[in-house]
Amino acid sequence: MTHPTLDPITIPASQQDQVQELRKLMQREGKASLVGKGGEPALELPDAVYALLLCILDGMKEGKAISVVPHMQDLTTQEAANFLGVSRPFFVKLLDTGKLPHHMTGTHRRVYLKDLMEYRHRRDHDKIDAINRIAQFEETIGLYDKALPANA
Repeated sequence: MTHPTLDPITIPASQQDQVQELRKLMQREGKASLVGKGGEPALELPDAVYALLLCILDGMKEGKAISVVPHMQDLTTQEAANFLGVSRPFFVKLLDTGKLPHHMTGTHRRVYLKDLMEYRHRRDHDKIDAINRIAQFEETIGLYDKALPANA
């Protein structure tokens, strides 16, 4: 079963100008308000909603697909593997080794989106640290600025 909230939403090229105009409108001074389709009285937007709308518009303005999902969204192991860009068997090993928390729904493992995002952040941070350590080591031994022959 798919979660419709996970499906990214993109803006067609024909509506890009509207997105840019809406973004400009929201940047004006004063508090943002929302008027319903039927012309109901305007309601002031809470700061958190305003900030989220700006983030959404910024992403859409850049042509990015946007997904809005609850922080505690339950994902299947396949959905979680897709999110991380790994195979399902590899992802299941992450769960089995305790690298990612999970919970059971009946006989099926489920993972919270927030835990996946934390894991991805740690994984990416660890990659950057490893690259920096390699660069520092090579600089220490004098290889960092040297070009090696192609057949080496």
